[in-house]
Amino acid sequence: MQTEAVPGIRYQSVSRFFREHVPGADEGPLRFELLSGGRSNLTYKVTCGDRVWVLRRPPLGHVLPTAHDMVREYRVLTALNSTDVPAPRTIALCDDPSVNDYPFYVMTYVEGVIIGDELPDGFADTPEKRRALSLALVDALARLHSVDYEAVGLGDFGRPEGYLERQIRRWAEQWERSKTRHLPAIYELQRRLRAAIPPPQPPAIVHGDYRLGNMIFDPADPGHVLAILDWEMATLGDPLADLGYTFVYWGDRSDAPERLSVRPAASITAQPGFLSRAELAAEYARRTGRSVDHIDFYQVLAYYKLAVIVEGIYNRYLQGKTVGEGFEAYERQSEVLAEIALSIADESEDPRLRGQL
Repeated sequence: MQTEAVPGIRYQSVSRFFREHVPGADEGPLRFELLSGGRSNLTYKVTCGDRVWVLRRPPLGHVLPTAHDMVREYRVLTALNSTDVPAPRTIALCDDPSVNDYPFYVMTYVEGVIIGDELPDGFADTPEKRRALSLALVDALARLHSVDYEAVGLGDFGRPEGYLERQIRRWAEQWERSKTRHLPAIYELQRRLRAAIPPPQPPAIVHGDYRLGNMIFDPADPGHVLAILDWEMATLGDPLADLGYTFVYWGDRSDAPERLSVRPAASITAQPGFLSRAELAAEYARRTGRSVDHIDFYQVLAYYKLAVIVEGIYNRYLQGKTVGEGFEAYERQSEVLAEIALSIADESEDPRLRGQL
């Protein structure tokens, strides 16, 4: 029996739910372990003997409207289980808050390599393997954006029309709810993004947090993605938003040190063998047939969005409503991310993104 308290888990009632809804969970006491990684929703490894599952729930407090929706996350994953998109398989959803204060869901545990701030020893250790990893990341994204969302039952999962306008507005509202200081750069980004919205792309399922750190790779084959994780912000919309967001975490060898240092994982892809951002964009265009002409806009939008997200995380940290370590380092990240976004905008070929209205 697990004796120590696990933050975010009401042991008795959650164990009862597992016994009633998760096959194999009635064979002994459960053990819950908060997994490392993840700065928003909480992810737990749940074991019972040699059986293993994953439980996902919202953060302990400060849940913003439309954020951390377990029912939506469960729904999109369940729909994708019938496609060739690599994702964990869903098992059970609990939408009764009396069980664990907030809804949660259970999914399969996928064993593999998750890349943090550096490559694990011996993994993707040659330029050829790193190139294969790059192509696998693009391929998985192209597969996701090729899913017929109507056919898998997600036709009402979002409103693709006006997606980019709503993204800018939504994150502006989230900023006002989460901000811990006044940052003029955030408001300048809002102004430029509203003015520079590109022509709409054919809509697709958008992951919302697509990056190297949210993928599980085959330990024996870096060119094989076993699962894409963290679907909490998935919706229907402009798929180029995913590619732009990927670029926030994807460093080029030509990047200035400050751009690499703001997201430590970005230094990984600056190593020989990894595709450059331009090569990633070209591969994506080739595999999907979509235009990447306005990729600067999507990068700026991604940095803006991430600045708001980390401000919300830092706000929760100040309120004592987070679990884990390292949150104090988020104090200046919103400002730095916003400044990088403005520097990309300043170098864009689009005068509207440069602020020349």
